[in-house]
Amino acid sequence: MYEKNFPHKRFNITLDFIKEFVSTEEKILDLGITNPFSEILIKEGYSVTNTTGQDLDTETSVVKTNEFDVVTAFQIFEHMIAPFNVLNDIKASKLVVSIPLKLWFASAYRSKTDKWDRHYHEFEDWQFDWLLEKSGWEIKKSIQFTSPVNKIGIRPILRRFTPRFYLVCAERK
Repeated sequence: MYEKNFPHKRFNITLDFIKEFVSTEEKILDLGITNPFSEILIKEGYSVTNTTGQDLDTETSVVKTNEFDVVTAFQIFEHMIAPFNVLNDIKASKLVVSIPLKLWFASAYRSKTDKWDRHYHEFEDWQFDWLLEKSGWEIKKSIQFTSPVNKIGIRPILRRFTPRFYLVCAERK
């Protein structure tokens, strides 16, 4: 495990996963605005460009370029109505993605204060695998991991051993 103490367990796991598949010489397009994890990647020596908040359901031109070797998308596709469109249009040869998995004991996330912070999809792993395959990607490795919370209750106990996140590295077929 990576030695740094990041605020989220998933940052440590994701950084280790990226280091396994992406070199610091490769140019990364990170879907989503600049965020704490893209800043971690930059500090680790990666060349990262973020998108600017465009609606990737309808505006996919940002991924239709040969400027980037890798596209990353961390906790993005669950917010989209049609993630197939952007996945299909990506020109980069490598993709690293994380999504929240659908939990049988919790409904899809929906913010009560932010109309955009909602999960349209919460996938099962096989559904996301199929989406990647249908859009021209071949999965090289995937992992699932838990996301425990320091709260009391049945759901927090279930979160200690039920995988919440799915992380995938794929390459163009």
